[in-house]
Amino acid sequence: MPKYRTNLPQLEEGALFLTDGGLETSVIFHEGIELPHFAACELLRSDVGSDVLRSYFNHYAALAVALGVGLSLDTATWRANPDWTSLLGYDAEEFDAVNRRSVQLAEKIRRVWETDATPIVIAGAIGPRGDGYRADERQSAQQAASYHSRQIDVFADTEVDFVSALTINYSAEAIGLARAAKAMSMPISISFTVETDGRMASGETVVDAIAAVDADTGSYPEYYMVNCVHPTHFPEDFHSSVAAQRLRGFRANASRLSHAELDESETLDAGDPDELGLQILDLRERMPQLSVLGGCCGTDVRHIESMARQLLSARAA
Repeated sequence: MPKYRTNLPQLEEGALFLTDGGLETSVIFHEGIELPHFAACELLRSDVGSDVLRSYFNHYAALAVALGVGLSLDTATWRANPDWTSLLGYDAEEFDAVNRRSVQLAEKIRRVWETDATPIVIAGAIGPRGDGYRADERQSAQQAASYHSRQIDVFADTEVDFVSALTINYSAEAIGLARAAKAMSMPISISFTVETDGRMASGETVVDAIAAVDADTGSYPEYYMVNCVHPTHFPEDFHSSVAAQRLRGFRANASRLSHAELDESETLDAGDPDELGLQILDLRERMPQLSVLGGCCGTDVRHIESMARQLLSARAA
């Protein structure tokens, strides 16, 4: 039985858990490896690709151990849901296998690196059915529950500790994800993404989206996050809302560019790791309940180390 499934340690008072940075952008721009449809799960189909992923995640595990903080370790499955794997040419057997293989890789990393001071939780990563930057093709909550249940069902039979839904940009899909996880008694965190105006692509606010999911599912998600967002794009008044206490994580983009600009960029905007670390510190000072902090597009281990050292220095002070 999974070690943390009934008691996620990142929710304990005073907890600090890191995540990795921008997996896909790191692989594309730092490793020079093409990822069709931005799908890191493709790497799991070869020993060479699996080694790339192992090396990538080992850097973050080593950082967490060196600093004595926890690690929320994603599976490389953000694009490994049915529609995207169909575009990649997977059949049903390959869909199942690639999701399981990603969990197995995470298990091996946990066995090597976990210590008493660095608990490691495995997050079964699920991305949106459509484009994470656009909400022009939407499902109903019922359709989303049916669609995402297939991937959640695979995770429920593994050592995944919880499902982590990332880059969700409208509430109906989030409701469907929470319903599907609830039906299988799988813990879930849901992470929304917003545009430069602080609203989701659907026009909804994160406050409204959290309220909608909690109202529909009896507050089933363990917690909420925001990802693929530069800290300056997040609403400054969010911390004073009722929904703020449900937000426990933030995964920052390195760049201040809009999603549309990032989508069209042929170069990597890595921003300033030190500046980003200070911005994450400021965010946590306004929302001290944030316990899961890390990166998204354009970030790498430099950015995550900067965040962690700023946070730990502030804690020591």
